[in-house]
Amino acid sequence: MVKTKSSSIIGKIIIYALLILLAFLMLVPFAWMLSASVKYNKDVFSFPMKWIPDEFIWENYSTIWTRIPLLTFILNTFKLTIIVTVLQVLTSSFAAYAFSKLRFKGRNALFLGYIGTIAVPWQAYMVPQFMMMREFHLNNTHLAIICLQAFSAFGVFLMRQFYEGIPDELCEAARIDGLSEYGIYRRIMLPLSLPAISTLVIFTFVTTWNDFLGPLIYLNSTDLKTVQLGLRMFITQYSSDYNLIMAASVVSLIPVLIVFLALQKYFVQGVASSGLKG
Repeated sequence: MVKTKSSSIIGKIIIYALLILLAFLMLVPFAWMLSASVKYNKDVFSFPMKWIPDEFIWENYSTIWTRIPLLTFILNTFKLTIIVTVLQVLTSSFAAYAFSKLRFKGRNALFLGYIGTIAVPWQAYMVPQFMMMREFHLNNTHLAIICLQAFSAFGVFLMRQFYEGIPDELCEAARIDGLSEYGIYRRIMLPLSLPAISTLVIFTFVTTWNDFLGPLIYLNSTDLKTVQLGLRMFITQYSSDYNLIMAASVVSLIPVLIVFLALQKYFVQGVASSGLKG
């Protein structure tokens, strides 16, 4: 008994040690980014590296707003991210309700076919998508990105798995009381699925905010570009202002951090519920 307890304690110590090591390895790049953002450009790659610079160059954080139209890029990114996130939550939760709580012919086949698109890499249909948007005259518009990212097979899968854990008796009782399917979805399913919705919001917000290739393909005008494209403007033909790139990266990371911290209490619950039930 004592030996078993000692083995359990040693196992926990090893696990915690590994987790701490992994957390440290993941945080090192962020620490380097913060350090580089308050240095002169010539000191960013100096060796041996100084994690705490002798002089903090806080002017980097004011220069990034004047060197490029960073505020415009951030507002564009906010616009796209919020619209795409809202649309994905609505479309994914609505489709997931149909796939989990409604009975219709071909439901499972349609669901499997839709979810199967997750396995297809975006690069495989990137060119046809671009040609389609060009035919619709949506190139160089935010609407192209919004239309392409408003639907998510992953979001449908995530929400359906959560809805499968909600008893069907709730829906049946609501139907007997006279609620329509839209009423059941709005008054019962959505309030109960807050953890799953929060998880989907985090995934969608982070993915859309950090998207680089999509805006690069569809957006040409400077006044339409996102913050990820704006970071490239600190790279010139002959040199790169890495200190300014790091400072702008820190600024662009703040909204993502705020969203994650605001929804983190639902995040683990949503992932666990969506992954285990169904």
